[in-house]
Amino acid sequence: MPELGYRAATNEDLPLIHRELMAVIDESPYYSERFKTHEKGRLTLSFLRALQRVDPYHVIILTVDGVPGGGLISGPEYGAVFRYWSWIFPSHRKTRLGMHGMRMFDDHWDNGKFHKAFTFVRPENEVALALLRRYGYEQTCVLKQHIFGQDYCVMEKPYTKVIEGYDSGLGAGRLTRIKNTMNRLIGR
Repeated sequence: MPELGYRAATNEDLPLIHRELMAVIDESPYYSERFKTHEKGRLTLSFLRALQRVDPYHVIILTVDGVPGGGLISGPEYGAVFRYWSWIFPSHRKTRLGMHGMRMFDDHWDNGKFHKAFTFVRPENEVALALLRRYGYEQTCVLKQHIFGQDYCVMEKPYTKVIEGYDSGLGAGRLTRIKNTMNRLIGR
C-alpha cells in the first residue's frame, strides 16, 4: 500500500506547485477564461511565498511514497481558513490522494485558530461538491453572478476556535501600498 503524506512546501517546491497549479487552472472546464486569467495573474510565486510567510502550511504538497502528487493552497480570511485551491497532479489522479488531502487539511487546520474552513465551488463541479460533502462541508448558499458573472456555491465546515486573536492574512504588497498612496495624493 502506498504511503500517503503531506508537508509544507519548501521554496524549492514552489516552482513545481506553481506550474501544476497553472495547469489545473487552464484545464478546468468550470471556469470562464476571464476567471482563469485573473487567477493565474493573482496566484504568482510571490503570492505563494507571501502565504508561506503567514504560515508555511498555507502551501501544502501532498505526497505518495514521498513523491509530490498534489497541492493545497489556503489562506486566513476574517477568522476562517479559505481553501483557494486543492488538486491532484495528473500523475496521481488514480490514487486515494484526494481523500487523504481532504482529511489532512481539516486535521491540520482545525487547530483552535479558526471558526471554519470554506471554499467556493462552481455548481457544475459535482465531483468537488460530492467530495466536500463527504468530508463534512455544507453548502451554505449560492452566490449568483459572484465572480466575473459566474455562480459559486459556498461550502463551509465549522471548526472549533479556542485561541484568542486572529491571523491578519495577507496585507497589501509594497507596490499596492505605493499605488494606493499615489492615488490618494492625486485625489483618485
